[in-house]
Amino acid sequence: MTKCKGCGAVLQNTDENELGYTKDLNKELCERCFRIRNYNDYKFVNKDSEYYLNILKKIEKTNDLVILVTDFLNTDSLKDLKIKNPVLLALSKRDLIPRNLDENKLLSKINTNLNILDKLVVGSKNNYNLDLLFSKINKYKKSKDVYVIGYTNAGKSTLINKIIKNYGENKTEITTSILPSTTLDLINIKINKELNIIDTPGLLDKGSIILTADSIVLNKILPKKEIKPIVIQIKINQIIIVENILRLDVTKGTNLIFYMSNDLKIERFYKETDKLKNLPVKHLDIKKESDIVIKGLGFIKVTNQAKADLYIDNKINVNVRASII
Repeated sequence: MTKCKGCGAVLQNTDENELGYTKDLNKELCERCFRIRNYNDYKFVNKDSEYYLNILKKIEKTNDLVILVTDFLNTDSLKDLKIKNPVLLALSKRDLIPRNLDENKLLSKINTNLNILDKLVVGSKNNYNLDLLFSKINKYKKSKDVYVIGYTNAGKSTLINKIIKNYGENKTEITTSILPSTTLDLINIKINKELNIIDTPGLLDKGSIILTADSIVLNKILPKKEIKPIVIQIKINQIIIVENILRLDVTKGTNLIFYMSNDLKIERFYKETDKLKNLPVKHLDIKKESDIVIKGLGFIKVTNQAKADLYIDNKINVNVRASII
């Protein structure tokens, strides 16, 4: 049984509609991975959340070290994650985090019920803290096997590819894509005689806009460079609209600071408009120094106590928390 080195699916040449299909079983990649890498031609694979939970249960039985990869826009989902293994938490995509933010403060604000041994900020693009990460992996690992987990688009596969490039004995790459379910099964990567990194499918984050958005919207949602927070002063009641994703009707007397991709269009209306008024509405009573978190999109910091009506698709999860910044 040979697995695709890009996504982990078992290679087969009998059914082109099934996972792992390739015309030539001697090739390292399935046709799906080949087309993603060479033509950015993504073929969606529908896997339910139970599939991914079963993989976590298998990992849990090993008690091996787990590297949990997340990015600073989407840390709230970690509270829902359940796994008993010792965890090394890697806050990824340092190049996207505003430079003036305190890394230690960000790390201290990440709340989970996991057995976290250590936390650090890393950046695959510029090798930020990768030597430190690698030393911590070797410090905390229980055996040769170390598992890497994370929600879709956390930067997990990109980080693994950088570890392979920097420290690996071979240069095999796993397939990366902005769309969900690129990695389909466990991929065992030998880094050296003492370390195997095992990639896992990106966890499906229930309620995330990433699971419902098409590739065009995803390209706007997922930041590609350092996020420049957008500050809007609310001196009179106003309406704020982000793309065609959400509408926020806010009472006067506060500031809104948007931490999300700068490719997203943010509009301000001083008078009533019907735009996005057809979406379901959530009535928010927001305390001073709070964040409105839109899962998969980012968050909006609210500096003073305010009331707001948020119009957004019911499939997208929204919650309010104490500000992490």
